Amino acid sequence: MMDIPDPRSEPDAHFIEEIRARYPVEREIDRILSRKMAHRSGPGYSTLPLDALINGTRALIASEVKEEFALHNPRWLQGGASKLQMAFDFEWGGAGSKDRQRTPMVLRMEPPEAIVETSRRREIEILRLMDGVVPVPPCYWVDPDGKYLPHPALIYGFAEGRSRPKVAPSEQVSGIGINFGSQLRQVLAEQFVDGMARIHTVSNERIVALRHFEAAHVQSNESIKRQVNWWRRVWEEDRPVAMPLVDVAYQWLLENALPLDHVSIVHGDFRAGNFLFHEGRGEITAWLDWELAVLGDRHQDLSWATGTHFGHYAEDKQTFLACGLLPTDELFERYEKASGLTVDSVRLRYFRVFNDFTTTIHMLATADRVARGGKTHQDIVVAWILMLGNVLAGKLRDTLEEII
Repeated sequence: MMDIPDPRSEPDAHFIEEIRARYPVEREIDRILSRKMAHRSGPGYSTLPLDALINGTRALIASEVKEEFALHNPRWLQGGASKLQMAFDFEWGGAGSKDRQRTPMVLRMEPPEAIVETSRRREIEILRLMDGVVPVPPCYWVDPDGKYLPHPALIYGFAEGRSRPKVAPSEQVSGIGINFGSQLRQVLAEQFVDGMARIHTVSNERIVALRHFEAAHVQSNESIKRQVNWWRRVWEEDRPVAMPLVDVAYQWLLENALPLDHVSIVHGDFRAGNFLFHEGRGEITAWLDWELAVLGDRHQDLSWATGTHFGHYAEDKQTFLACGLLPTDELFERYEKASGLTVDSVRLRYFRVFNDFTTTIHMLATADRVARGGKTHQDIVVAWILMLGNVLAGKLRDTLEEII
């Protein structure tokens, strides 16, 4: 019997176009997902010599900087389950400076396929917009199509700080169960909530400057539906097998998508593990990982940040601390006061389904395919993460059973 080729492992133009037509998404999201599928049958990840990244970085910078410059102390940077990172010191005149200076920088580059396929154009654009709103690394240059480097990449300033205390009771990956301790959590909690409020209340006058994000509108649910289609498309492109649960959740999310009452910049992964802090000063120094940012409903971040997988119980063994920082109800109360916006339980429930829907797809479709295909430098971490898939699918099932 002749083996039938897997169209998801070796997609042809017809397969790609059929999925594009079925699940309409934002133009930039369509571009990066179509690019992923067009390169799907290519080679997996192989060890890159550091010189390849140095030479590519030098070529990218030379296309933008017309003065003499030099790269010093290039080195691999650990952290991040989805992107390759190289730190280096950049010697140049500096932005607006007449004197030579050394600026610590980071190259952030995609592997052949990541656990989350995202746009470097959107990432650098949102980081630049957030400058002055919350602490973020400064952004310099982007290679959106891998013209100079092996894969799409961006270069930003090195941010000082830690993502967890030096001696942390929990040493999980990806921000799961970080314990900041009773004293540090009190200081960080206020900044955590304030940062979320600042992000969600950026003015429309600033939001309209985003060129690679499609507009969202009050009293419309189209931006939410585009997001639902985004992840349903990813499922169709990456899934190893069919799962009726995903189809049920998809249909429910489309049918129950609520019109926006306020257009917010949504970080998309707002949680412990995605901010750096100075432990001595108790100060958040940078918010990271903006690659999933969208224009939409603030409750997406609120629901995500208060999910059980990023928190833990306090020392009394009874009080659940969202992101290891403060009780969920208190987080909502502080957020309403800081932002001037309400927290709606119906919208929270909707995004509880949405977030479980997307993480089920991340784990059981994309993480599985990336790990099995050897497409990333973090195959062990990705294989560990995908084990959470069935747990998250169980949560999604339980939530749908409660509300349908």
